[in-house]
Amino acid sequence: MTPDPPTPARGRLRLKKVAVTLALGTAMFAAGAVLIQPAIPGTPPFPASAPTGTVARPAAPAAALTARLERLPGDWNTWTALGMARIEQARTTADPALYASAEKALRRSLSLQPDGNSGAETGMAALAAARHEFTAARTWAEKAITSDPYNPAAYGVLADAHTQLGHYRDAERAVQKMNDLRPDAASLARASYVFELRGSTGRAAELMRRSLTAATTDSERAFAHACLSGLALEDGDARQALSEAEQGLRKAPADPALLDARARALAALGQTKQARADWQHATDIAPLPHLLLALGETHQALGHDEQAESSYALLRAQDTLRTSAGGLADTDAILFEADHGSPVRAVAMAEQALRTRSFVAVHDAYAWALHRAGRSEEALAHADQALALGTRNALWHYHRAAIHHALGNKQAATADLRSALGQAPALNPLHAAQARALSQRIGTQP
Repeated sequence: MTPDPPTPARGRLRLKKVAVTLALGTAMFAAGAVLIQPAIPGTPPFPASAPTGTVARPAAPAAALTARLERLPGDWNTWTALGMARIEQARTTADPALYASAEKALRRSLSLQPDGNSGAETGMAALAAARHEFTAARTWAEKAITSDPYNPAAYGVLADAHTQLGHYRDAERAVQKMNDLRPDAASLARASYVFELRGSTGRAAELMRRSLTAATTDSERAFAHACLSGLALEDGDARQALSEAEQGLRKAPADPALLDARARALAALGQTKQARADWQHATDIAPLPHLLLALGETHQALGHDEQAESSYALLRAQDTLRTSAGGLADTDAILFEADHGSPVRAVAMAEQALRTRSFVAVHDAYAWALHRAGRSEEALAHADQALALGTRNALWHYHRAAIHHALGNKQAATADLRSALGQAPALNPLHAAQARALSQRIGTQP
């Protein structure tokens, strides 16, 4: 059942200010996110203020905060803010080494103020989520709420953790509470994502427009435009998706999420070379896995094998760093391994991720890895689970179509191909070509 929309209670409570900016790795809104993404990218970023537009910007607040701490080393609020700034830097630069610096700052804040330090506890929750440690993120968020029941940011991270753990009703309750406390851009963005996951893209777009109206910074507005672009594309309106992305880029021309959104819209309109240029620009700014994968696969679709391999080599290097650090694979790494590496290894990566993160995007990645490894019968259950909420995601429908086809179910494959291709497919050029080829093989033209 589609949840009731959040009903904000304006002016009911006088809230304490929490000096944190939430940034959870990837973009659910693109989703595929953790922003945490949406992205997609399988993990949504859900910042209390939206992502910054360049790699250089996040370092500036960190430098200012560090200078302040040299004068006031006992300022626990500033230690919290520094920790969150480091998380934001890690998210925008794809440098996981910054997480250690973030944790050091947040723990310093907690050592200076161990009781009632809801801001640092919320920061630790955001850090755990950025590391894909979602059970720990939930625990820290609950601790932050115990310290301050009126901290909306803590409810936001709690919602993100529950979402990634597959506890969707718990996530919806946390989002409702967050909106009751403070219906700002971040709260409304999370409410939008509740409906997006359920396939209610119209209601999701309505709430995201309210988030855009509530935005107080250029970066928050850029984030909202990127999300609106993605929603329009999943609805099959590539021109509206392009318009939303370009509106955002006029204010934030170097925002990677907006460049990604415009690239996906251009690809849907058949403008593959222009899409490739935007993905190249986005990866030059922030070499995030979902951007590198889109760029590499677009080069591959264009027959640029050398350029594609350049992107793939960087993805392999990032995965080596992740493995050496003991981190869990995100959906992009699993899908990349399934399509461009070892499907058997992709299955193992997905199984490890699924043990601690039963999110719909992980079920899709596991399904695809199983299919590519020749285990389509097992894959189908996970493909069904990925789409069980009603999420409108073209790539997931293409994946399930291929699985149905492998199992000899032409009718089900055809239905999923229609959802995947639609009027303007929300697929990168390589996947769109593969979906059309599959459609031709089974004798249907969605």
